[in-house]
Amino acid sequence: MSASTAKKPPRVGDNPAFRRALIAIVLVVTAFFVVAPLVVIGVEAFSQGWAVYAAAIAYPDTLHAILLTLVTALIAVPVNTAFGVAAAWAITKFDFWGRRFLLIVIEIPFSISPIVAGVAYLFVYGLQGLFGHALQAADIKILFALPGIVLASMFVTAPFVARELIPLMQAQGRDLEEAATSLGASGWRTFFSVTLPNIRWALLYGVVLCNARVMGEFGAVSVVSGNIRGQTNTMPLHIELLYHDYQSAGAFAVASILAVLAVVTLVAKVLLERRGAGRGARRPALAAPKAAAVIPQLASEKTT
Repeated sequence: MSASTAKKPPRVGDNPAFRRALIAIVLVVTAFFVVAPLVVIGVEAFSQGWAVYAAAIAYPDTLHAILLTLVTALIAVPVNTAFGVAAAWAITKFDFWGRRFLLIVIEIPFSISPIVAGVAYLFVYGLQGLFGHALQAADIKILFALPGIVLASMFVTAPFVARELIPLMQAQGRDLEEAATSLGASGWRTFFSVTLPNIRWALLYGVVLCNARVMGEFGAVSVVSGNIRGQTNTMPLHIELLYHDYQSAGAFAVASILAVLAVVTLVAKVLLERRGAGRGARRPALAAPKAAAVIPQLASEKTT
């Protein structure tokens, strides 16, 4: 009997009973630990009626928490997007000393507890910190104010965009950028005409994840904000405050907003993955022709 016709050894999961049992376990665990909390949030948020829910959302402190969260995201997400693109561009398109070290530094926020990061900011920008006296003398307030909240949010979300772009840009290589540069294209022209079309879906994917994390960050922000009611409380901090004040309806009402944001993020994540974003779709050959079409245009511009 030839090797091709020989009976192959069974693989893990080939047994129908084992496969069904494994799928059932996953579904049960997902239902209890993921779906059930979301359902409870929705039920409890409207348990006392729509009027109570609307009043909880319209409460001045709640509106301020929502506004502060949105302002933080509007500042932190664009800055981290620019940082992620710049870091990915530098790491994947250039060879320089410290390149591996930069990769490690980008991963640091994922390995450090957010609370530890918040405490570190206290020792840097606090009154007894490294720059505390200089900031006080200049009448600049970082901690227990919007700047501290933004800085803490930027720290914990700094790797999201870069981590999505670096593997994709490494797989795509440098050929198209080098060809565009050799034809006289400037750095900005090369980026917008060649690089950006190839990374746009992965970039948007990273931005979506970064935005969701900024709005849901609790640990680091709780340390640097001071938890001042109606002033420095973001939505996660305001939920905790309402819960400790035994205002469960208000707490669940605000939590429902973050839950909806989580669901929207998951839907956007799935849609972007279908368009070729995320680590599950690293296929540079599919994207390269779009940017490669720019190379003949650059060549014709050079000849004319």
